[in-house]
Amino acid sequence: MLAATIFSPLFSKVPLKMECAVLRPTALTDAGGCKVYLLSISRSEEVRGRPWLLSQSSRCQVVFRRPQLQQKEKGNMGFNRGISALVLLLTFHWAIGSQTLACQTPELKCDFVCDCTDCIDENGCGYRGMDFVCDFEDPDVCGWQDQSLEKAYSWERRQRGDTLPDSGPSSDFTIGTATGWFMGVTEVKAHSPSTAVMASPMMKQSSPSCRMHLRYFLWDPGFTGMGPAPLWASVYREDSTQQAVVWRPESTSVRGWREATVFLGRIPTTFQIRLHSQRTEGRRGDVAIDQLQFFDCALPLPVPGESCAAGLLQCNREGCVEQRQVCDGSDDCGDKTDEQNCGGYWGCDFEEGVCNWDLRTLSTSLKWTRTSQANISTTDPFKGPGRDHSDNTASGHFLYVTVPEGGLKSDWTSFQSPLLEPTNSTHPCKMVMYSHQFGPRSGGLSVLVADTEIYPVWQRGGALGDLWVKAEVEIISNTSFQLVFVAAIRDKEYGGVAIDSIMMSPNCRLSKENFTLENFPKPPGHPCTSDTSKICDFREDCEDKDDEAKCGDFSYEKGSSGWTDSSIGSQQWVLNDTPKDKYLFLAEAPGQQLTEAQTRTPLLGPSGPACTLNFSYSLTSKSNHTGELSIRVIDSLLGILPRLWEFSGKTGPVEGVYQQAQVYIGARDHRFQMEFVARARKLCPCARISVKDVRFINCHAQYFPSSPTALSCNFEEGLCGWYQDQTDNFDWSLLTGMDHSIGVGKSLAVDVWSPLLRGVSGRLLSYRQPGTPGHHCLSFYYKLYGPETGALSVKMRDAYGGESLLWSRSGAHGNFWHEGHCPVSEQLTSFQHTQLIFEAVRSGFDGRVALDDVAFVNGPCTVPNKCSFEGQQCGYTSTGTASWLHTNWQSSNTGPKTDHTLETVMGYYMMADSDVEILPQGSVATLTSPVRVGVAQTECVHFWYHMGGENPGLLTVYMKPVKGDRVKIFSNNLDQGDVWRQGNGNISSTITDWQLEFEVQGAGGKGTHVSVDDVIFSSHPCQTLGTKCDLEIGMCDWTNTQNPELDQLDWELTSAEAETHYPTPSHDHTLGTERGHFLFLPSSTRDTAKYKAWLLSPHLPSTMGTCLRFWVYKPVSHGSHLKVCRQSEGNLEQMLSVEEVGAVWSRFNVDITSAEEYQIIFEGFKGYAGVLALDDIDYDIGFNCAGEAKDPLTTTPEPDNAGGIVASIIVVLLLLATLGVLLYYYLHTQDKTKAMTGGAVEQSASPSAIEGIANDMYDPHPTQDRMTVSPVPAQPMAGDFTNEVCVSDSSELVRKEMV
Repeated sequence: MLAATIFSPLFSKVPLKMECAVLRPTALTDAGGCKVYLLSISRSEEVRGRPWLLSQSSRCQVVFRRPQLQQKEKGNMGFNRGISALVLLLTFHWAIGSQTLACQTPELKCDFVCDCTDCIDENGCGYRGMDFVCDFEDPDVCGWQDQSLEKAYSWERRQRGDTLPDSGPSSDFTIGTATGWFMGVTEVKAHSPSTAVMASPMMKQSSPSCRMHLRYFLWDPGFTGMGPAPLWASVYREDSTQQAVVWRPESTSVRGWREATVFLGRIPTTFQIRLHSQRTEGRRGDVAIDQLQFFDCALPLPVPGESCAAGLLQCNREGCVEQRQVCDGSDDCGDKTDEQNCGGYWGCDFEEGVCNWDLRTLSTSLKWTRTSQANISTTDPFKGPGRDHSDNTASGHFLYVTVPEGGLKSDWTSFQSPLLEPTNSTHPCKMVMYSHQFGPRSGGLSVLVADTEIYPVWQRGGALGDLWVKAEVEIISNTSFQLVFVAAIRDKEYGGVAIDSIMMSPNCRLSKENFTLENFPKPPGHPCTSDTSKICDFREDCEDKDDEAKCGDFSYEKGSSGWTDSSIGSQQWVLNDTPKDKYLFLAEAPGQQLTEAQTRTPLLGPSGPACTLNFSYSLTSKSNHTGELSIRVIDSLLGILPRLWEFSGKTGPVEGVYQQAQVYIGARDHRFQMEFVARARKLCPCARISVKDVRFINCHAQYFPSSPTALSCNFEEGLCGWYQDQTDNFDWSLLTGMDHSIGVGKSLAVDVWSPLLRGVSGRLLSYRQPGTPGHHCLSFYYKLYGPETGALSVKMRDAYGGESLLWSRSGAHGNFWHEGHCPVSEQLTSFQHTQLIFEAVRSGFDGRVALDDVAFVNGPCTVPNKCSFEGQQCGYTSTGTASWLHTNWQSSNTGPKTDHTLETVMGYYMMADSDVEILPQGSVATLTSPVRVGVAQTECVHFWYHMGGENPGLLTVYMKPVKGDRVKIFSNNLDQGDVWRQGNGNISSTITDWQLEFEVQGAGGKGTHVSVDDVIFSSHPCQTLGTKCDLEIGMCDWTNTQNPELDQLDWELTSAEAETHYPTPSHDHTLGTERGHFLFLPSSTRDTAKYKAWLLSPHLPSTMGTCLRFWVYKPVSHGSHLKVCRQSEGNLEQMLSVEEVGAVWSRFNVDITSAEEYQIIFEGFKGYAGVLALDDIDYDIGFNCAGEAKDPLTTTPEPDNAGGIVASIIVVLLLLATLGVLLYYYLHTQDKTKAMTGGAVEQSASPSAIEGIANDMYDPHPTQDRMTVSPVPAQPMAGDFTNEVCVSDSSELVRKEMV
């Protein structure tokens, strides 16, 4: 029988070793995408003898062989061919199923290797996918489980929520919005410490380089104290009853996500990672974890070919390791192959004693001891190194030194090796050791050679982290010598220095000579000052400048020596210090970790607001990408901070060509270190990363550059007397092309919609101000724009760090500039070293906050155009029998349960307690505004009032000229339920300055009150109910609700001309131009799809027929839609639903009937794309859409405009008198007269034109401002209101016209 062979195509990149068994179908899998199926029907020479071995990146070919029939068998060929085809099909089907099962066996799961093509075998392992990441976005949380013994304190998967919470993160880290998920702790309040535990699934063994990168959050908003151990990680092994502590972050409180790396190291058995939090008291989410990722945890994989390349050692379990990993005290192979044939090597892992190492020391009070973590502590995670290096367990032994129980009397200690024979350059003595330098107590570790003299050969300063770091030392000495290990210890809270797994090469031979250790050389002299805080503080205190000589500034002769390498991986920083050139460059290192190289300065600072770092850098190679270089700050209190500057790629192909960089460091109140961080893709003579010419410029804490305009600034030439806060979460950006002054200049902005932002605030600080008596006014122009924009606040910080809120705005304010006035009282400005703060609060995730034209001047502010009473009274004063109180429900438990601005119990308002015991019947309490400059045109004052209880009293609003009698513009004496209502009145003052008065007259009620909030002045007359709102001068009487239980977004006011970020209609409906205004709810890339926004009308009277008319623009659905509802007595009825109307403005008419008072609600739902817009909204009270009168004359109280009428008559009389005088003068001075008729022309003057820089195109006073500052549920806008979904369609008439 002859054989016929069919060859498959060549397959490439098969990363796993695969065996093809003969005589049965076998499925071969490949994580790189190659699936190989082998069917061997007859025995073949190709596979007989042993299975195929297919290894990573090898090429393979599948051979199919079947018998070739002889001529006499061809008669049965048809039948046999069918049977063979069926057998082949069934066999292939079986093979596919076998392949699926083969890669998911328990032995292959959770071993940090993708055995299946889609890496499904690594799902649910504490991570998922080929990136080995867990972001907690999926409900299965990658297999992590809460294992807290006390359920009163535990871990939970959670989101931030719709409002900015007063505890926990402002968003998750992965997505950066309220919709992202993370793991956080629950609230706890106990008499003794409680521990929450979160555990991973069981994982297979890990390599020595295994590490877990994560983001963590630690914040103490309640000032209850974080406790000694708010967060740490441990490893539980199957072969040990004791957990090994592997990570302990600084217990400092920071409102922001921080990053950390947990070094797991070599674990030879199945293990589990546990995250712990121990606290007695704390709020929900104060401790949180997000975005876990595992790196370099797999043991060496098989390499292409049947043997390792030259210079590599083959492990018994296959895979290869480098020669530098052989006999180094670490199990790099995973089966200890690399540590087995180490003849001639000697050392000590301290498991059976101290071997022949001498622990005697010249330091009498501080000594090295042999111990284990189990001996040090198993209850306090911050004591000891947590584990040894040799076994990576809590029971393993090591040498350790820390502050003794009796206190620190000497800050150094030493131990030494036995005496060793001389060596030479061809046969040097090589030592490998592992050190653990953790916590603030670690001052550093040095290795010295003691022969005829004592000199250092290796040193590593400070703390290196919570891990064992490999070090190699090569010693050449022509006389017998000893190695001396010296540790420096600081008198701090925790930490210490440990040594383990010392390995000596065969050339380190023991000597039989006698040797006496010489005395240590005297330490270098201290600078002229004994105050260590003056060393490296950027000011030369010594005559010889020694206090600043070694601080990392290359302008000093020895400044470059201030940089100390702190690398823990396979690359390190080296200083080239020659008379010709000084620079830092990257070189190979013996470390195990595949991490970046780091080099640090000593502790510097504090620094001032003008501090910058200048340096030159070079990344050169022949490849397209040399590597990465960055710089960051390590704060002595806050730890490692986000990177200030980063570069990736290469600067050019030619070595020695540098580029210049300038990095802003800014004002930092704590001592800090600067750190260069770099990693090269490949280190070789053809590739280099280097840094030179490092300079610190204007960094002393007391240096403040002069600014000709002081705090007044238009930001065209920089920040003037302002600077970026370095303790916040993000910076303000200088934006060109959107300023208030000229429209194309510069302003400062925070783009809340940026996906790169994390954290809650970005702050702009003023230079510290000298004490100046008298009142001051901070004026500025601002934008708060977007459906979910956040907030802008102004604060004052005193010399001791205490802060007080002066002014705040939040929510949708429209896409135009508003003028802000912030009074700063004499009590605040009279103290020295105070600072003003602009703070952008990222409570939302879709909008922009902008700032321009700041001015700080002597003298009080004029009446602000808008006062929300948040943080201040805006200059309003109280007189009368009872006082108006600046208060909120949280502090007084009296009055409205929420304010109108924020709709929370924390929001402020002005309240007059009208209880008969406080304000007797007939008595009055008056709230008076500061003096407001009179203008020629009629203005409108809007305000919100709340009257609670039976017989709350009479509220009357007056316009009181500086000279003359006051005029009533509004009054009401009804208890209208537990709701805020809008009032308004016209002001016509000619050009006479005037004040606004809110007067409450007692009516004998019990438990009653009258409150006022959100007083707003607009530069046009008030609109009456039912007036068409074309949105050209604001939102009329329509408002965005501020209740977070009702919606999450705001309707925003803009025009097509002003919009540069969101999609909008090309024109409005009113004007039909790109300058016309409309309300819109945009879709965007932010993760807020399906969120909704409510737009509410004023409270309208009951009606037998009122017609609502409006225009809608909604071209494509994409998930967005509009509902129109009627809200009455806590009930919500849907009257209309709009899904899609096309790319034109479309009109809708809705007939409304209601037996009770009601509000109209436009409920817009945000989609995934497109835009939803409204324009020209009006309602005809008492008339249905057919024009038929349905209601009798309304009895609803209207604003009392008698004052406006009287003032208008006075204006007309004055104008007529002036005209008569002019006419008389004209007739007496001209030879010829001419009869003339005409009318007076009213001149419009914007208040902003009087106050400074004008912006007259738009009304700068929208009717709404808000800031969500607390998760406390706000009360609804109507009594007993529930957040009810609009579900029922009204049978009333709906008309639609297309335009």
